[in-house]
Amino acid sequence: MTDPIADMLARIKNACARNFETVDVPASNVKAGILRVLEREGYINGFQEVEHEGRRMLRVALRYHAGRPVISMLDRVSKPSRRVFAKLKKIGLVFNGFGIFVLSTSKGVMSDAEARENNVGGEILCKVF
Repeated sequence: MTDPIADMLARIKNACARNFETVDVPASNVKAGILRVLEREGYINGFQEVEHEGRRMLRVALRYHAGRPVISMLDRVSKPSRRVFAKLKKIGLVFNGFGIFVLSTSKGVMSDAEARENNVGGEILCKVF
């Protein structure tokens, strides 16, 4: 697998499309950081680390409102073939502030609003709406 973050995002999108309660993704620290941001921003109900057939997995509890998934768009921005970095002043808004960017900064994985508060830029991992 060349892009494990894109794999996680695709699993979450597919699970939302099929109205699954939870979805399991292979565990890593960066993925856990992305899921923490999604949980803080209210896009998922939470996640926990579980053991499945001897492998560490992250079980993501998806969130729905009135029978529809809260996540309507989940796109990978920075890819292994093309990294996208942004300075603090160049980080734009997703859908006029209704969505978020998830960034990997020197202070950890955070949303674009948290990056503005901490006055840091970084690699834009994905955008969520």
